[in-house]
This record gives sequence, structure tokens and C-alpha cells, in this order.
Amino acid sequence: MADQVKLHGNWLSPFSSRVIWALKLKGIPYEYVEENVADKSALLLHYNPVYKKIPVLVHGGKPICESMIILDYIDETWPENPLLPSDPFKRATARFWIKFIEDKSPVLWGVFLADGKDDREKARKVTLEVLQTLEERAFGDEKFFGGDEINMVDLAYGVLVRWMPVIEEVVGVKLLDPDMFPRLHAWAENFRQAAVIRDNLPDHDQMVPLFKIRREQLLQIARK
Repeated sequence: MADQVKLHGNWLSPFSSRVIWALKLKGIPYEYVEENVADKSALLLHYNPVYKKIPVLVHGGKPICESMIILDYIDETWPENPLLPSDPFKRATARFWIKFIEDKSPVLWGVFLADGKDDREKARKVTLEVLQTLEERAFGDEKFFGGDEINMVDLAYGVLVRWMPVIEEVVGVKLLDPDMFPRLHAWAENFRQAAVIRDNLPDHDQMVPLFKIRREQLLQIARK
């Protein structure tokens, strides 16, 4: 079918969740294909031969790769319930903060990959600096970034609402402290409780043991 939509993703991936949330917000029917990132399917490698990664959105047989590019595609292809503001300045501001979290993603995962107490504390401090910037500059007193409705910036920052708490538990650090970051914490709670997000979040308790295993695997590789 010309309009058939498929999403190749993985349930543990925040990048896959971004796309799921966007499709749900738009009311777009789609078929979901769960991919094993350790044993990638021939179809995934066919659709994304460059990066060989999820997520991949396939629309009418044509693949679109990279989560934020997919979100742009979704918003342009299905303009109902827009994910970006129509005002040029607000739109540019939204894109700025999307670029910020894309650039800072390695920092946010730094604590997860830090080996040893000293490295963990250094990574924690760097992460807190990023969160402080968001607290002071990005998120105001509105419910979501764009006001009363979830938009593309909120989807980009969704990693903070489920994956960061999992990292906190696995590593044994506190990052998104409500006393230090009241605005950011309030936003995260609002986002987490929105029906579309709440009903499409991976389970925290199922994630923790898998993230513990993955962290140890990555640390063992880094130690060699």
C-alpha cells in the first residue's frame, strides 16, 4: 500500500520512543517491527545501510532514518496537530533546543559509561551543568516547551523522563533532583503523565536489569 507506515525500532531505545510518540500524537496508524540491535535483520540493514541503526520509518516502501529527521518528515507529511510552531522565531528557538540535546546526548550518557568513582563524579558534574542550562534557559513555567501542548522539543527531551531515572538507579547517582531543577522536574512529570507518553513508555523495572548488563559489557570492552 502506498501509504503504509512501518517503524523498525527497539523497545529500549529513546530514539525509537520519540518516533512512536510522534506517530501517536498525530494519530497515524503504523506497523511496529521490533529489531534486535545485537542481531540486526537483513531488512534493517537494507533500509539503513549507512548507519545500520534503528529507528527507521518506512513510508510507502521508502525508508527515513535518524529519529529527529523522522520527526521532521512526519510533521511535514501529516501537518495536522503540528509538532513545531508556525511562528518563525518560535520555530527557530525550538530547533535550537533540539540541536542542543542532540549535541549533549553523549554527556547525558557519560555517567552510564563512567568507570570508577572519580570518573563517575566528573561525568555527574558535567551532566548537572547541562541540566542547569536547561533549567535556566530552556524550560520556563509552562506545562510543556511549547505551552499547553507537547511539541517536537518535548519529544527530543523525552530521554530525561525514563532513561535518566534508569541510569540513576543503575549507576547509583542522583541527577534530576527536584530541589536543584524544579522547572525541569515539573516538566518531566507533566510529560510523563501525558496519556500518549504514559501509555507508550518502556517499563522502568524491566529496563534496569538490562541496562546493568549492558553497562558491564561496555565497561569490560573499555577496560581491554
